[in-house]
Amino acid sequence: MKTTLHIQNLKCTGCEHSIIKKLSSLDGIKEIFVNIEDSSVLFSYQLEAQIDNVQVELAKLGYPVVGEKNSLGSKTKSYVSCAVG
Repeated sequence: MKTTLHIQNLKCTGCEHSIIKKLSSLDGIKEIFVNIEDSSVLFSYQLEAQIDNVQVELAKLGYPVVGEKNSLGSKTKSYVSCAVG
């Protein structure tokens, strides 16, 4: 199955690389595509619970899903991912 999540704080290819690297390490998550233009992440998964895992990991990186709290801490984390990515 596939799904798309729209996220906050996505700015550049550094962000894209950080997200792909992290999500690729999660069990059952494959075919990850990040679209910077519309701030979305598309991926394949096996179990519904894996979507929640992806959302948690994205938030930890500083890219919460649209509609979730986007604190200054999240924004700062995303800039760090940007630089490291």
